[in-house]
Amino acid sequence: MRFTLKDYQVDAVGDTLAELTDAREFYHGPRKRVSSVALTATTGAGKTVMAAGVIEALFWGSEDFNTVPDPDAVVLWFSDDPSLNQQTRYRLEQASDRLRNRLVTVEHPFRYRKLRPGHVYFLNTSKLSRNSLLVRGHDADGVLPGLESNPDTVPFTFWDTLRNTIEDEGTTLYMVLDEAHRGMGRRASSDTPTIVKRLINGHGSVPPVPIVWGISATVRRFEEAMSAAEVDNRVHLRTITVDPVRIQESGLLKDDIVLDFPAETGDFNTVLLRRGVRKVKQLSSAWAEYSAAQNEPELVEPLLVLQVPNKPSPTEVASAIDVILNEWPEVGSDAFAHVFGDHTAQTFGAHSVPYISPERVQDATYIRVLLAKDAISTGWDCPRAEVMVSFRPAVDETHITQLLGRMIRTPLARRVEGDDLLNSVECILPRFNKATASRVLEQIMGNDSTETGTGTGQRVLIDPQLMTPNDRVPDSVWTLFTELPAETLPRKHANPIKRLTSLAHALAADGMVPEAGQVAHGRLHGVFNGLAAQYPEELGKAETDVLTVAGGTVRGHARYGLRADETWTEVADDRAIQEAYRHGSRTVTPDIARTYVNHLAADADDEDVLRNAHVRVAGLAMLPQTRPALDAAANSLSSEWLSTHRVAIKTLPESRQSLYAEITAMSTDPQLISMALPKNRQEETRRAVGDAIQMLDQRPLHLLSDEDGMFPVGKLNPDEVHVLDTEIQRGDLLAWYRNPTAGRDSMSISYQDAHGVWRTLRPDFLFFVDGLDGVRVNIVDPHGSWLPDALSKLRGLARFAEVYGENFHRIESISRIDGELRVLDLTLPTVRKSVLDAIDADFAYRHSSVEY
Repeated sequence: MRFTLKDYQVDAVGDTLAELTDAREFYHGPRKRVSSVALTATTGAGKTVMAAGVIEALFWGSEDFNTVPDPDAVVLWFSDDPSLNQQTRYRLEQASDRLRNRLVTVEHPFRYRKLRPGHVYFLNTSKLSRNSLLVRGHDADGVLPGLESNPDTVPFTFWDTLRNTIEDEGTTLYMVLDEAHRGMGRRASSDTPTIVKRLINGHGSVPPVPIVWGISATVRRFEEAMSAAEVDNRVHLRTITVDPVRIQESGLLKDDIVLDFPAETGDFNTVLLRRGVRKVKQLSSAWAEYSAAQNEPELVEPLLVLQVPNKPSPTEVASAIDVILNEWPEVGSDAFAHVFGDHTAQTFGAHSVPYISPERVQDATYIRVLLAKDAISTGWDCPRAEVMVSFRPAVDETHITQLLGRMIRTPLARRVEGDDLLNSVECILPRFNKATASRVLEQIMGNDSTETGTGTGQRVLIDPQLMTPNDRVPDSVWTLFTELPAETLPRKHANPIKRLTSLAHALAADGMVPEAGQVAHGRLHGVFNGLAAQYPEELGKAETDVLTVAGGTVRGHARYGLRADETWTEVADDRAIQEAYRHGSRTVTPDIARTYVNHLAADADDEDVLRNAHVRVAGLAMLPQTRPALDAAANSLSSEWLSTHRVAIKTLPESRQSLYAEITAMSTDPQLISMALPKNRQEETRRAVGDAIQMLDQRPLHLLSDEDGMFPVGKLNPDEVHVLDTEIQRGDLLAWYRNPTAGRDSMSISYQDAHGVWRTLRPDFLFFVDGLDGVRVNIVDPHGSWLPDALSKLRGLARFAEVYGENFHRIESISRIDGELRVLDLTLPTVRKSVLDAIDADFAYRHSSVEY
């Protein structure tokens, strides 16, 4: 893989591979059961990248997922849109260099009687329509025998190719149904099943596809469609649902969606288009400043998307282009392009605007203004598109929402820590009012969390104000902020050796540990040597097993009915030894196996020495003590390096700090990380109440504030406001911080939910107070005891207090019990024990809390 998978992507790939392995065993079992698997994740989560990871592991195996290669695997990638297939192929090529030469678009003439294992074939609905040359003559109802018409120059149809592939015992066909909710209905005015259903169910002499793998953001429709597919023996194994909270926390999606619309009736196209241009210019300056601060070349060239109706007025578009050029003269007319269905240059007044294919927009950084309709709402992403002005009428909120969904990926595939401005996307709606803008908001945030990301921490803001560092906050508070401990979210598929290798590469690249790779491998080679000395008998037996091939013979006497079982052994040849070595290298990782062989056979010209080294590695890999010992040594060295170079890492550019944060998180246990300073935050300062505008309440001393030192608190609930006011009134408050819902500028604490799944708790408030021994910090988290996650979060907070309590003055959780606020002080051992022993959160508060 060319891309490093995010933690949620790693888990999704691992879970999908496990289900596909079961599906393969189902199909090749005695009952030939066909099955389906589904993967669902919100728009922008990187479903195609996850698919690339799965397909790579199917074809070549993966040590990370403990998957052996399936030499018989062939993938048929199916969608109802040829342009979607083209974009998917492009993304797979970007994600995986190993797949580059194995991606085949099915076109006429297709001259293969069977699909070849180890390849991905792209097919769309139109290629299987009745009149397509690929399948012409396949449906020969009413045609006299001998007069069937096959495709030109090919004596078989693609349906024949499909049948031959499925019936081949040495082939396993996986059908990927892309955007799986589409194309599952019936044709208009006909009961004839759609082409998709014919693939799934089989028809005529063509058997059903063995394994259907649906990929979509809308899995509910896929599951309903599979239920309606009417295949008696197809089993739906599992739907892998990617947690939208983890997607948002990964930094892959922008945190804020800002909506602007006129507050009065009238024609405001020009006014709001100018506002959109100013916004994109502001973002251009912000990205330029960020790039300069990171000492890197221009990282992002923000794009303005102008969305027009399906039949735009040439005069109106020409006027819009004139407005943009007047407001942004330095951009030039060459910076315009369109992605209309007409793939030719379009003329609008005196302006000629060329066409660009959607998948090229992201990399064509000279394009700064893009004209679009609604034809690219599926399958297209452009992370550098950060401002959209839509001229679509108010009835088109769905089309606006769909296009906006293509713009929510972060340009750097990571969050810019603490900077809300660079983590946002803006939509300006000149033809909307508050009511229709609210409907867009509802569609974005929606009620179906699997589709819209409800509860993920992603915010939709209307006319927000930018809060910046509060100059009334003492420097000592900011210094302490960067020293606060926070925790990473543990990973289910963590590989300590891979983590150490990644860390070694990073430290060597940054000049902190020269030859770090050699040092790391040397440490692990020492583990091998120690195991060989500690377990000589077990290792000797394992090496003997490698050097011999055991078998059995069964003898039967036909006359007397006697049976005799015998065993035998033969000396293994070089091919058998190499197979044992390859199997063992997957256990200890190929890189470590290779360098240890080189270590054992260094400066030796004798081939027997090299052969013995391969036997040693294979034998060591068979010992049950080997992998745990390697993992322990890898974790130990990683922790040592991260601790030693913690301060130096903080001085690196943010992109490198983010890399080290990712490496730190590659563990099955929570890991300590430092918080990043917040740079700015977008907050709404007013809200509409009927036809009037009401200013939100404000409080002083927040770390980020407006020019007057104030921060809006109108979105806090009453208990949170009460807690905030109580802390302010204590008299020792230097500053407070409303903890964000994502990012490294947020206090993050790992906890396990009721099912043992690791999740992230982000307490509501940090309060910085003036103590006798200097500035101290308090964690205060108002959280209802009646909520289903309350006890799990309390236990996570108790564990955190046990480990890091000395860094804080108070660590408190607050809930309203019988009408009054009660507090659990988790710095107290007795309270922590009560929380750990409690049957629910309400019990813990009633037995161990005090009045707040």
